[in-house]
Amino acid sequence: MKQIHYSDIKSEIPSEDGIKDVTVRWLISKNDGATHFAMRLFEVQSNGYTPLHQHDWEHEVFILEGSGITRNKEKEQSLHTGDVIYIPSMEWHQFINTGSEPLKFICVVPIK
Repeated sequence: MKQIHYSDIKSEIPSEDGIKDVTVRWLISKNDGATHFAMRLFEVQSNGYTPLHQHDWEHEVFILEGSGITRNKEKEQSLHTGDVIYIPSMEWHQFINTGSEPLKFICVVPIK
């Protein structure tokens, strides 16, 4: 069993193109012995965003704090603390912080 406070896990700056003011903490990963899913904590600063991108795998997202929008190639939707978002595989997606406080969310993805 692993039990640790999230703040004890080093935050990293993702190396993807099209990203602004985003950090990620790998809360649970294959390095912990997880064989099916990884849990990540993203923090997006005010006016920051993740890239508009797609993957071969689904995402499950829970918004912990903040507000903003999710975007795909057709539409934008507002997001708020407490929202749950499911992103199917191969769907274009982006998270944008439109608020004044950090946008924090948990994202669970399969381990490949």
